[in-house]
Amino acid sequence: MMVRCVMFALTSLGLAGCGDRLAAPLVEPRYSGVFLDITGPYHGTPTPPPSLGDVQCVPYARMVSGINLYGDAFSWWESAAGVYHRGSVPAPGAVLVLAQTDRLRSGHVSVVTQVINSREILVDHANWIPGQVIQGQAVFDASPANDWTMPRFYNADAGVYGSIYPARGFIYNLAATAAPPPLVSSLAP
Repeated sequence: MMVRCVMFALTSLGLAGCGDRLAAPLVEPRYSGVFLDITGPYHGTPTPPPSLGDVQCVPYARMVSGINLYGDAFSWWESAAGVYHRGSVPAPGAVLVLAQTDRLRSGHVSVVTQVINSREILVDHANWIPGQVIQGQAVFDASPANDWTMPRFYNADAGVYGSIYPARGFIYNLAATAAPPPLVSSLAP
């Protein structure tokens, strides 16, 4: 059974908690050499996936990241414990895990494609906008500690960052027993 990642229409339209208007980063995705070479349009352009059909966030993240976890998106954080490295530092190829909330009943997962700086990344994910794959969507960390527990996703149509979604952290496609890669710090198995 495919996992459904649910999101309310207000958020997808950028109308829920938009707050201040932060400009999306004006950068082109580029190869990072860390985990994956994923490129695509920037600023969250919806891209219909070739032959993926009605793909959901979990199978899409598993396919793109190579992280072999199953279950609802919010359960990935606990499922990764002792299997994959986890942490609070974004890295290309890592999976950002959003917590289960009233708005995201199954949580949500997205794959980091580029790190712009310590507070801005680009992600690819499925079903943020129902039935679509979004590539290169800008995400801003609004957490006071810069620990990526409060990400905001850029809504290109509205020209604003949306609501804050509670996040658990990043899962890296690296066995928990392996040494952490030199580019990624603050990893916790």
